[in-house]
Amino acid sequence: MKREMTKEDKELAAAGYEHLEDHKAKGDKKIDSDFDNVDISEHRLSFAELGTTLEAAMDTKDPGNSYGLSAEEAKARLARNGPNILTPPKKKSAFRKYFDCLMTMFNILLIVAGILEYILLGIDFKNNFANTYLGGILIAVAFLNAFIEFYQLQKSEAILASFLAMIPPSCRVVRDGTLSSIPAADLVKGDIVLVRVGDKTPADLILFAATDLKVDNSSLTGESEPQERCAKPNGSDVRPVEAENLLFNSTLVVNGEGWGVVVRTGDHTLIGQIASLTGGETGNASPLSIEIGRFVMFVSSIAIIFAVIFFVVGITTVYKGKAAQTVTFAVSILVAFVPEGLPSVVTLLLSIAAKRMAAQNVLVKDLQGVETLGSLTLLATDKTGTLTRNQMTVTNIWSGEKMYSAFQSNNDNEDTAPFSIDAPGMRETVDIAALNSRIKFDKTDVPFDQRQILGDATETGLSRFAGRYLSDYDEHHRKHPKVFEIPFNSTNKWALVILEKSHAEGGLTSYIKGAPERVLAKCATYLKDGNAVPITDDFKAKYDEAYNYMASRGHRVIANAQRLLPLSQYNHTTKFTKNDGEYPSDGYCFVSLTSLEDPPKHGVREAIGTLRLAGIKVMMVTGDHPKTAEAIARKINLILGETKDTLAAKTGRPVEEIYDDEVDAVVVHGDDIDKLQGWQWDQIFAKQEIVFARTSPQHKLEIVKRAQALGHIVGVTGDGVNDSPALKKADLGIAMNISGSDVSKEAANMILLDDNFASTVKGVAEGRQIFVNLKRSIQYTISHSTPEVIPQLLYVVVPIPLPLSAILILVIDLGFELFVALSFAWDKPETKDGLMRMAPRKPVNNRSILSLKKRALRRTKTLRRDTETQQVIPPSKLSVWASKVKAPFTSVFWEDALERSENETLVDSKLLSYAYLEAGVIEMVGALVAYFVVFFKNGFSPSDLRRAQINGGYFTKSSSDFINYKGESLNASHQVDALGQAQSIVYLSIFIIQCFNVFAVKAKFSYPFGKSIIGNYYNFAGILAGACLGMFIVYTPPLHVVFGGSVHLSPLYWLIPIAFGVLLLAWASLRVVLLRKGMEQSRVKDINGLMMFPTMRTMSMRSRQQ
Repeated sequence: MKREMTKEDKELAAAGYEHLEDHKAKGDKKIDSDFDNVDISEHRLSFAELGTTLEAAMDTKDPGNSYGLSAEEAKARLARNGPNILTPPKKKSAFRKYFDCLMTMFNILLIVAGILEYILLGIDFKNNFANTYLGGILIAVAFLNAFIEFYQLQKSEAILASFLAMIPPSCRVVRDGTLSSIPAADLVKGDIVLVRVGDKTPADLILFAATDLKVDNSSLTGESEPQERCAKPNGSDVRPVEAENLLFNSTLVVNGEGWGVVVRTGDHTLIGQIASLTGGETGNASPLSIEIGRFVMFVSSIAIIFAVIFFVVGITTVYKGKAAQTVTFAVSILVAFVPEGLPSVVTLLLSIAAKRMAAQNVLVKDLQGVETLGSLTLLATDKTGTLTRNQMTVTNIWSGEKMYSAFQSNNDNEDTAPFSIDAPGMRETVDIAALNSRIKFDKTDVPFDQRQILGDATETGLSRFAGRYLSDYDEHHRKHPKVFEIPFNSTNKWALVILEKSHAEGGLTSYIKGAPERVLAKCATYLKDGNAVPITDDFKAKYDEAYNYMASRGHRVIANAQRLLPLSQYNHTTKFTKNDGEYPSDGYCFVSLTSLEDPPKHGVREAIGTLRLAGIKVMMVTGDHPKTAEAIARKINLILGETKDTLAAKTGRPVEEIYDDEVDAVVVHGDDIDKLQGWQWDQIFAKQEIVFARTSPQHKLEIVKRAQALGHIVGVTGDGVNDSPALKKADLGIAMNISGSDVSKEAANMILLDDNFASTVKGVAEGRQIFVNLKRSIQYTISHSTPEVIPQLLYVVVPIPLPLSAILILVIDLGFELFVALSFAWDKPETKDGLMRMAPRKPVNNRSILSLKKRALRRTKTLRRDTETQQVIPPSKLSVWASKVKAPFTSVFWEDALERSENETLVDSKLLSYAYLEAGVIEMVGALVAYFVVFFKNGFSPSDLRRAQINGGYFTKSSSDFINYKGESLNASHQVDALGQAQSIVYLSIFIIQCFNVFAVKAKFSYPFGKSIIGNYYNFAGILAGACLGMFIVYTPPLHVVFGGSVHLSPLYWLIPIAFGVLLLAWASLRVVLLRKGMEQSRVKDINGLMMFPTMRTMSMRSRQQ
């Protein structure tokens, strides 16, 4: 139904897409004078001169029969000239990387604080001597922190390098007369190389045979359009970059195929000679790194503000103008607020997760990509080779208005006849399958059924089928040589070949095969009982019925047609050309429909079901026909509901009368994509089940951009060259290792080493768990800020003796806290189904989309545009800076900031509330109660402590005696020991209650006592390490000079913080009860009709029946 929209509706629907509508490809040519200076001249040589110069054995008439180099000669040339590898671009030195790790906000604060302490030491050495330790520790901590982060980064880079070494680029080369696949690094000058669509050119090649070959030189020259390349028997007398017979290293073959001889390798290639093209490394910040950066700035700002406030309060009250002591006090506040070990912990957690994923055959190129996979809201996946096995087998043939089965099957109708080569139309079908083909064999000296076929899955399936009914496959090809050929491409969606095959009317025959709708459009007749009969409406109706029968079973359908070229128009001297349209393009006779089954991979159905239950929208983007795509989608849990077509068929209503909100699924044809308006895109993405069929690479890219414009975090899985633009644009590109092209693996952020789509599910679960573990670690780490800062506040406001020194605060932050915070990396999911029944942390729904569009519309209206061209005029840097300064003083800024959102960020209000106001307060009260009890047991009441601190001069080795509330006289050594015990119990109280907090922070779905909560043994190892450190510091007399402490502290006092630890667990349990309803609501509801049993092994079962 057409929808009437108001002007406001249209503006709102278009908002957020405007940058996509305005975007136009710019083909800025970057060819500069460097290209004139490159040392490449072989493209000027003729074929004969080329063969002589390179000592290469190449057959220019039949490239497949080229002998190439011998293995011994290739080995000798490799030893002489070196491997075919480019010198890697200059990377950051180890020192520069370490310096970058050191220059984080937290480390800078620590270094500045440490330097301040040494400045004070220079001003007054005697009174500030104790600061020697503090300043040194602060600076050492910063350098140690940076080293841990640097070491982990180096380690993860080494792991990545080792995995990438396992998947080196390969190429097809002829050696000793045999076509084989070898690592591209082993190529030498004179090698004969075959390149096909999807390949990355492995070296600089001179073509000596090519068919419809086009290359993408954009990475090298900036030319946005693919460039045609062909063989030049007499050479090409132009600049290398303009030579039509020269392919450059690292450029991408986007169409056709070609045979070339290697003329340059490694640094001698064009790309190797132009240093400016091999620039340094670049990278975009991931969402996680942005969130961590914001949190670091937030905490650092609070730390600096509080340090300044406490400095002012301290110098005007307790320190009475003593600047040096006040600075030390302010530094302790700074140290209390800054979680010094956090950057190292984050890096370590991600490294551990990446290593775990690598063990599951998922290679993560970027550590942050681990978490990105967990936050996906939409996964767009290719069909062939990703969801299906890419092992095509011919199943049915429809010819002469009759259906045949290519093998025995219990699923066919009763009127389906078994295949017979003598049946009408079958021999022609076999001929088209065999002769209109571009497959190659690894060997030709073995029987046909023992050969490995090098080619795409569809042609491989057709050739296997044809080979069973031809007595000599190779002889059949030699008997009917090709005269002209147009290979299949994603634009035409058909392949055409003209052969020397005699018939009654002449000596040439043209065969065409491809997408049924495209092939049928070129036909005027159809083959019935060996005769060409005009196509009628009755035939078209039967054709549609046959096509639907095949496609509805999820089979790929190929149409075959032939044209017997009359001698009066076409003979052996006729020049056929593609560009001028000089080839027979219509008047064909329709021969048959051939269906091929590409069964789903095992585990795909359950994987998609699991992802959907995790709230991730999974959609298929494929080049197949809509009916084939829909049938496969229904087999693998991708479509469960009704589409408009199926509902119309079920209810008997016309499709036009079906309302959009009556259906849950949509199948979009690629031809419609270019015409879709903003509101139609919104309607499509509002559906839960989406399939895009008959798509081109440009369509895939457009789909990703449109989804991202609605706020989706998009993952794209694919294996072909046509997937690479979308893989690069997506938030997370996932490529296949075994079946994937080199360019798709390069564009992706993640590679499935075993090509198992189900590994994506493991990755999502790992990504979500690592986010939770990071959050727990941060929540745990910053919980100690309140018990560290509030006692310092009481020290200057009440005042009381200093409960916790700056050095003890450092011991907390970098001692036991670091061990325990790191142990969260090994936390298991809290519940049985883990986080895979929860919605993504940044869900996309109607409310989030509306909010996004309103902001985009507001932004669009404030943009300045050129009055004539209406193009956006970019604002100056000054105006951008001014608008950022003014923003906090506008109502819109606060409306956006305070707008309720379902997004879960790494550090949100719930986390801060728990850390600072809930667990933090319990820890602070527990530590202060223990502090006052210890002092009371040593003869000091709270009022005594206040009086002693106001009068000053107490709690040092040279103090005078103090008369307490009982009238007892307490000497200096007693005072010092009492203070040591009190500071020790505050330190131990924070440690002990934090031990309970380890389990309290995990309590989200269940109480903090279950097996899943306490099942992480690394937590206990971290606690044990912290306990040993605490005992060592408190009960070792030589260390009291630096840290304070007292051997006289009774372990009975530990019971106080233990009681508060139990109280914290009780509060965490109550919190679970209070938040349980919200947790249940955030779970993804069950989806009716999901099939969570293994995919049937239909193909293997059928093959057994034969």
